[in-house]
Amino acid sequence: MRQVSLSLFIGLFALSILLTPAAAYAAATIKEVRIEGTERVEPATVMSYMDLQVGDTAERADLDRALKSLFGTGLFADVSLDLQGNILLVDLIENPVINEIAFEGNDRIEDEELLSEIQLRPRQVFTRTKVQSDVSRLYQIYRRNGRFSINIEPKVIRLDQNRVNLVFEIQEGDVTNVKSIRFVGNKHFDDSKLRSEITTSETAWYKFISTDDRYDPDRLAFDQELLRRFYLAQGYADYNLISAVAELSDDKDDFFITFTVDEGDRYKVKSTGIDANLRNFDPASLKETIEIEAGDWYDADLVQETVDKLTDALGDLQYAFVSVRPDISRNREDNTVDIVFQVSETPRVFVERINVNGNMRTLDEVVRRELLLDEGDPYNRSKLARSEQNIRNLDFFENVTVDVSQGSAPDKTVVDVDVSEKSTGELSIGAGFSTSDGPLADLRIRERNLLGKGQDLLLATTIAGERTEVDLSFTEPFFMGRDVSAGFDLFHITRDLQDESSFDQRRTGGALRVGYPLSERWRQTFSYRAERNEITDVSATASRFVMEQRGVRDTSAIGQRTTYENVDSKQFPTEGWLLWLDTEIAGLGGDAKYVSGKTGASWFHPIWDQVVVNLLGETGAIEGYSDEKVQINERFFLGGTTLRGFERAGVGPRDLTTNDSLGGKYFYRGTAEVSFPLGLPEEWGIKGHTFSDAGSLFEPDDSGAGIADDGTVRASVGAGVSWRSPFGPVRVDVAQPIVEENYDEEELFRFNFGTRF
Repeated sequence: MRQVSLSLFIGLFALSILLTPAAAYAAATIKEVRIEGTERVEPATVMSYMDLQVGDTAERADLDRALKSLFGTGLFADVSLDLQGNILLVDLIENPVINEIAFEGNDRIEDEELLSEIQLRPRQVFTRTKVQSDVSRLYQIYRRNGRFSINIEPKVIRLDQNRVNLVFEIQEGDVTNVKSIRFVGNKHFDDSKLRSEITTSETAWYKFISTDDRYDPDRLAFDQELLRRFYLAQGYADYNLISAVAELSDDKDDFFITFTVDEGDRYKVKSTGIDANLRNFDPASLKETIEIEAGDWYDADLVQETVDKLTDALGDLQYAFVSVRPDISRNREDNTVDIVFQVSETPRVFVERINVNGNMRTLDEVVRRELLLDEGDPYNRSKLARSEQNIRNLDFFENVTVDVSQGSAPDKTVVDVDVSEKSTGELSIGAGFSTSDGPLADLRIRERNLLGKGQDLLLATTIAGERTEVDLSFTEPFFMGRDVSAGFDLFHITRDLQDESSFDQRRTGGALRVGYPLSERWRQTFSYRAERNEITDVSATASRFVMEQRGVRDTSAIGQRTTYENVDSKQFPTEGWLLWLDTEIAGLGGDAKYVSGKTGASWFHPIWDQVVVNLLGETGAIEGYSDEKVQINERFFLGGTTLRGFERAGVGPRDLTTNDSLGGKYFYRGTAEVSFPLGLPEEWGIKGHTFSDAGSLFEPDDSGAGIADDGTVRASVGAGVSWRSPFGPVRVDVAQPIVEENYDEEELFRFNFGTRF
């Protein structure tokens, strides 16, 4: 009995001890607050953070909330609260203050750049959470610069007065480049073609200036979008990117990128139409706006262009608040699509404000002038998408994002344009050899966004065995705030033409030019050119027609160039058209008086898998006026690259006595070429070519005994091999004339090689 009573007593006593603090906390009224451990922070500040005052009733929940508040300030490394009776004891350990931040081992990125990217600053409170966040940010910066073997260790050096120095010890490691880019599932386009469509490139020793061969997750995401656009523009409406995998080698030296694609079938357009849900509107009035015709290959880019044109046309008809959406219906049985452009009204929303963010160097106006919307304009989603693409096309930014948010009222919207800039300066050094000019070397310095104004400045020089050239060029893309490009060119060129016409030529001058778009694909350029042309070092055995033109001749001419471009790739076209028309009239001062014109077209079309046919035709004429003859330096010459199988200036009017080429006032030429794979690994970039060239050059504006000028057609056939080498494009052609004159100069073998790095 005593034992049971004793056990019961002990249990009740222990329970009372456990319950007493809780009961005390639950009902205690604070009569005094004692704060210990503060050095820099005032006690009143601590009291304000706790939100507890003398006279408050303190419960456990109140103490927990005060504890969290004090920790949340980031000022304290440790906090404890203890309520003893009616006295609240607050014991604190303050976080140290940062005295200095330093970086060690960073050779590639300057201290100032790294400091601008982290959150911590001298005289701020040191917290381990912020340090870890800054370390993660530094890792991102280095990895974006292609260094994935980076190692960063933060070190804390404690000083007196609760201060610390923070040192980031960095082992940068080597650049982790993209060793290879491979494609799986691509049947209609080889790896080389697809690699040319994306921005990431494989590493090579000569790419020490470019950063495109460094792995960047953002760039890889952009490349996936570029591949999608490319395939949809080629008619592969079922295209699907299965995966894009970047694998890092075990030694962290290289990345291996693999794109797995499902190309699907290629579709043609079966029919087009407009379905408009607008009052008092006849869809037939916009039928001519649609340039897509039945039987054409489906082209997503052309569909988007049509959407833009329909939106603009409806805007001209006072339908500002409309949405045009293409409805694509696939017919998988015959691989065709039916395209219906759905037109519907949208709520009336206006652009309240446009913000441009992230442009540290590029001026706001350079970005804003690419926008098709302005403050106060009706909001149009299609125009906004085109504006985003226009900004991307500047090629000044690594990334461009356009977001839309609610404005100050339901009918107002705010447009945010976020950009991240990239380097726009270029330095290239080149070396090579060509049959025409012999060994050559060149140097090019270019800035495409001069002073952040979007201006283009180029200085180039070329030194070759038979040619030297120095060029200075400047272009203002938006002259006087309008969509008009203006610029100038200065040049000095010397050429050794002893082999062709027994003289040397020196050209010095400049040009002013103004260009503007006529439409999406047409462009017009006007120019004024002034130059001094000198014919010197005429051989003693030269033709008398050449000797008569020895000396200096000044030219003052105005000209224009109209171009049309609709090819799938500027570098390696496989489908589309190129058209050009050049005209010039000289005589506004100077000695030369002539009118000249040149026009041509080039058509690319794939006929089989990776087999492309190219048909090219060009013709030109020049004629003097006011009894002025066309001089030898103004005439056309034919041969070499323009008519393979014949030397440069190897056909046309010629002095049979001296064998000097005299040039002609009229010419025409044509080329039919087929390019095809040779069965070698695609990554080698080697292709074969067969071709046939034909043309003629006649009427030198000189007459006399011994001049041969029959104007007959010349023709040749040949074959060649091209290689997209790591050093640049290399091409070897072998051509045999099949129609010729006995005084023509033949050339069986032609070799061209060059590179820039």
